[in-house]
Formats: sequence, structure tokens, C-alpha cells
Amino acid sequence: MVEIAISLAIIGFALVAIIGVLPIGMNVQKDNREETIINQEVTVFMDAIRDGAQGVDDLTNYVMAITNWSTLCNANGISKRTDVYGYTLTNSTVNGALASPQFPLTSGSRIVGLLSTPKYDPSPNGNITYFSNHVVAYVRSLSGPANEKFPQNNSDVQDFAFSYLMTTEIVPYGTNYVDPSWVTFPPGLSTNEAVIRSNYLAVANNLQANLHDVRLVFRWPLHSQGRSGRSGQSFRTLVGGQLMLTNEPPPFGPNNRPYNLYYFQPRTYVKAP
Repeated sequence: MVEIAISLAIIGFALVAIIGVLPIGMNVQKDNREETIINQEVTVFMDAIRDGAQGVDDLTNYVMAITNWSTLCNANGISKRTDVYGYTLTNSTVNGALASPQFPLTSGSRIVGLLSTPKYDPSPNGNITYFSNHVVAYVRSLSGPANEKFPQNNSDVQDFAFSYLMTTEIVPYGTNYVDPSWVTFPPGLSTNEAVIRSNYLAVANNLQANLHDVRLVFRWPLHSQGRSGRSGQSFRTLVGGQLMLTNEPPPFGPNNRPYNLYYFQPRTYVKAP
């Protein structure tokens, strides 16, 4: 009996250790699966943005909504007001109210055009102001179990599918990499120095017009009310070509602002003035 009791005690200690380690192993497996999905999906979105893709309508099955916090700033970067533009598969809103006219996410071109919105967008009214945009997409994963994918329309199954937040940031190359002291012309410069700085300014202007830093920031998992979990990852690349501004009819949306869509033109380069 003593031997049996000792054996049961040893087995009990072993079971406690195994049960204690099991949740850790399951969490590691879950984290690896989620990171694998993110690494696969960043390729899809980065390629779509880089190529200015307009025919990827399958994205309408996975991008549930896009929100742009657009802040109007003066020349000193001081905020004057912030408008919140929301786009879903069925409608569009501004500051929580239905927009007029409507601009739902009915095509892949609209999704890519909104995701390609630059972080800093000059105001169209000609004043020395600009809009600082913070664009966030709410995405249900493109990868994963087949039973979660289109044409699955069971809301319960869709709610359990892995989802995440994706923030896009697009800034001109010169914003981060050009030395401001080399594009100024203080008094007393020699002719040779002025020529060097003038050439550097021309190069900087052309880089700024034709080369952009694109960053995609992922936060997961997506919880209720649009909140994200603690996991995150950031990806960035340089994209060459012109960032072309366009808009679909109807041309004007809330606050008399157009529904601007942006697309990279990887084969088109412009000469900066």
C-alpha cells in the first residue's frame, strides 16, 4: 500500500506539471499560427498597394470596414479639427452620421484607393494647411480554415474567425531621409555651394514626388467594439512611381470634400517642378 501511495503521489505531481505546461504550449501554437497568417497577408496588401491594383474585388469579402481620422492642421502642425470618415460594405459615415452621398466598400478598387491615402494630404482650398490622415482597416483574415471563408455567411462562424487591425502609413521619401539643412540657402553661400545645394534640392524634390515609404502596422486579435489585442507587427517598404489622386463619381462627399482615392503608378514617374 505504501508503494501504491508513493506511485500515485509521483503521478499526481507529473500530471500537475503537464497540465501547467499545456496552456503555455497551446498559446505558443496559437501565436505562431497568427504570426504566420499575418506574414502571408501582408504580401497581399503590400502588393495591392504597391501596384495600384484596382481589380482585387475579393477583398470585399475580408475588409469589413475602413476608418480615416482626418485632422486638419495649419502650417505649424497645430490641429484645427478632426473628422472621422467611416466606410463599411453597406454605407459610409462622417463623425458617426450617415454621409451623403454614400460611398460603401463595394469594390476592391475603393478599398485599395482608401488604403493608399497618404499620411499628409494638402488641403484643396489653397491655404497653407494640410490633412493628417490615420487610416485603419478592420480585416477578417484571408488565410486560415476554409470553412471561415466566402461564401460562408454565418455570422457566428465569421465572428470566431481570426481578425485584425491594419494601419497604413504612406509618406514621401524626402520626409524622413532628406537633410533639411541641405535644401536651404542661407546668406553668404559660395557659388559652388549654392549649385551643390540646388542640385540636391532638385534630387530631393524628385525623390519626394516619385518614391514613398509605405508602412503597414498590424494589431491583433480584433476584439469587440474595434479594440485590438497586444500582439503587433510592422512592415515597411519603398515604393517607386507616382501616387496618383483620383475620385469616383459622385465627386463630393461630407463637408464638401471629395472621396479621394489614391493609386500608385509603378511605371509612371513625374519630374518635380
